[in-house]
Amino acid sequence: MSRLSRKEKQAQTRSCLMRSAAKLFAQRGFRDASIDDVAEDAGFTKGAFYANFASKEDLFLAMLDEHFARRVQEIERLVAADGTDAEKAMQAGADFNRMLSSDPEWQRLLFEFTAYAVRNDEFRAELVARSQALRARLSAALATRAEQLGIESTIPVDELALMIGAMARGVAAERLLEGDQVPDELFGTMLVVLMAGIRALAAERAPAPG
Repeated sequence: MSRLSRKEKQAQTRSCLMRSAAKLFAQRGFRDASIDDVAEDAGFTKGAFYANFASKEDLFLAMLDEHFARRVQEIERLVAADGTDAEKAMQAGADFNRMLSSDPEWQRLLFEFTAYAVRNDEFRAELVARSQALRARLSAALATRAEQLGIESTIPVDELALMIGAMARGVAAERLLEGDQVPDELFGTMLVVLMAGIRALAAERAPAPG
């Protein structure tokens, strides 16, 4: 069996630390789960933690980068796939629901960190930068799709991406509060309604023939 390279060992250590952090942050909250706790749970020293992350905030941002990277790949793949806008919207809703169901603790963590960021300007800037980067990728995918279909949206794609993100966060919050009372297909239905509204608005603003 070949030995791991130094780079591979570091990647493995980072992955273990992030898994332990996700578990402990969910169990105890961000403030009460210490760096010592995370390192011990992962089976490493505090020094190993600081060799990979500057702080708990830095560790969470690394977790967020991984999460957003997966979401971007899923979104871009879905937008580029065949199907009507309604079919894509419902599929996006199903994918989102599956993500919420498979990792409910992540949404709790994300809301906790959002509340923490409101009171911490430096961390808020980092969180906002990542949210904006995700939104920019979604905007680019939507713009590409509109160009393929020969459609000129009456709403700027960056605003459309902001709407979709706000809707997703709202549904995630309701799922945390009301659980199964929130229909699985809710987000997909909201996307269908949004797309229908955009098309209706475009038709209303289109110049009259002749």
